[in-house]
Amino acid sequence: MKKKLIALAAAGALAVPVAASAQGTNVTIFGRVQAEYSLVDFAGTPSQGSLQDNSRSSRWGLHVTEDLGNGLRANARLEFGLNTGSGSATTPREQWVGLSSNEWGEIRFGRLQSPFKDFAGGQTIDPFAYTTLQAAGSGGTMTASANGLGAGANTFLNSAIRYDSANIEGFSFSGVLLPGDSNSLDPLQNGSIFSGLYPGGLGSNGNTGGRNGEFDGQAAAKYHVDVDGFGGFDIFGGYSRDNVNETQKNLVGLRKAEEVWRVGASWAIENFKLSGQYEDINNAIGAATCSTAAALVSNPADIGTSGQCNSAMNVGGDGHTWFASAQYRWGNTTLVAQGGMTRADAGGIYNSARRKADSFTVGAIHNLSKRTSLFGGYQHVYVTNANGAAANDIGGAIAPVYATGNRATYTIGVRHNF
Repeated sequence: MKKKLIALAAAGALAVPVAASAQGTNVTIFGRVQAEYSLVDFAGTPSQGSLQDNSRSSRWGLHVTEDLGNGLRANARLEFGLNTGSGSATTPREQWVGLSSNEWGEIRFGRLQSPFKDFAGGQTIDPFAYTTLQAAGSGGTMTASANGLGAGANTFLNSAIRYDSANIEGFSFSGVLLPGDSNSLDPLQNGSIFSGLYPGGLGSNGNTGGRNGEFDGQAAAKYHVDVDGFGGFDIFGGYSRDNVNETQKNLVGLRKAEEVWRVGASWAIENFKLSGQYEDINNAIGAATCSTAAALVSNPADIGTSGQCNSAMNVGGDGHTWFASAQYRWGNTTLVAQGGMTRADAGGIYNSARRKADSFTVGAIHNLSKRTSLFGGYQHVYVTNANGAAANDIGGAIAPVYATGNRATYTIGVRHNF
């Protein structure tokens, strides 16, 4: 009997968050495990099918908090990504330390998410975020600048400082500064020959100015209001600036800083929700090609044949994107219909022709419990690109073949949060 009680006590201890011995300090283990079977069918290319977690939704981590008194808290986060099905378990995600207060908000230092990703639009309005159907992979219908490519599921900002304000009468603000004016800072942290050119490599996204890139930054704000009889409204907007670094100037020929403006809104009433956002992109650097996060791939080391993101903008050119989503909750099931487009203007450093991509997605998410859900759906992307893949090359980096053809994606998966 005693052995059974000891075993039950041990199991119970493992089932709750880990609490540190220091008074006032708590360490919580959190995470997510996801797997999906996806079939990606490209025009003129054999279908790519796999059973794993291409969107890198799976992760585990530690969240640390300490009560410092007078409403002030110390916080830290260490998070690592997994890929069920392939055995990958080494992708770094958020890694930061900071301070917070209910009165003035929170400040964080380290490897962070972009406000374009988790604060104002981006992944927050895409119900299929962190799946193969995510909007960031739909021909680039969600994009952001090279200093984090903020809409991507697996993109983060290295060497960053971020401040999130407290909520004041429904209004809140978020800003990030990337002090990357350095002769030796390597944004890829992996010795790549393209270091300092653009974000790339699993787990090492984030330009942070690159070499002599000056200070990059992003700012976003949002406002929430509830109207009797009309539901809740969220309005948001943001600005992102990525300065051209010396490597980009010398190797690629870029001369102007990339600027991205975003505006969007969400409306929710009873079981229905409608969301959308619009972005204007100027002098595309990071938005010129999709990030490793948006390029959901069957084999992460082979993005040339199995990647899923169609390039958004011509390198160094202008354009715009929009995305819209409608959701209806029916019991434990949420039905989703969404779509978007990119329009890349003619021009850029290669004087490329105009191109576009249009997408639509339909699917459903069914909650088996508060922590476990099933999801599935279909997505189609129509690509019109008179340039061919070579026009999307950056320096010595060869653009993948998926930059020119239509694409159909089918997926079904399961997710568990803990």
